[in-house]
Amino acid sequence: MKIRARVSMSADGYVTTPAGWPALTADPAFVSGESHGIREFLEGCEAALMGRTTFEPALTNSRWPWPDLDVFVLGSHRPAGSPDHVVTDHDPERLLEKIRAANRGGDVHLVGGPRTIQTFYALGALDTLELVVVPLLFGGGTRLTPALDPSVGLAFRRERALPGGSVEIVYACEGSRSPLPDAPASQR
Repeated sequence: MKIRARVSMSADGYVTTPAGWPALTADPAFVSGESHGIREFLEGCEAALMGRTTFEPALTNSRWPWPDLDVFVLGSHRPAGSPDHVVTDHDPERLLEKIRAANRGGDVHLVGGPRTIQTFYALGALDTLELVVVPLLFGGGTRLTPALDPSVGLAFRRERALPGGSVEIVYACEGSRSPLPDAPASQR
């Protein structure tokens, strides 16, 4: 089982629009559940993990976003209207134990925002950070950092161009990065 965070962001580094929606939803090429490589990404996943803030809007969707996945929510309470099969816990370590106990060999899609990604990274449970960079500039919204610690060690794995001009970049999460240099490599 791998926990794979997949998050979209604008070309200027925002994971949400100024109105608070995921960056991907502002892309004219976006089709819910179909575009930007989501089908290929979900092929190996058996569960979705997210924070309550990400989960609650799904309760009013006309289409349940995770029809074939077990759903785990990190939150202080079970939101009203949550389907019976959704597992909720306020303790991230305990929720991680529940995810591992329920796992049948597939991966876990960490859907949440930067704070939820950081929570599971800090537990040593985050295996990949997969970014979908959309060809838009927002000028505002929520940034990936500082909620996600900028010292996260990232090792490049692969990239691919997506229809409509977005780019998917996949990194393995490996410890912490080295300190940033004081001068460019060309001047050391």
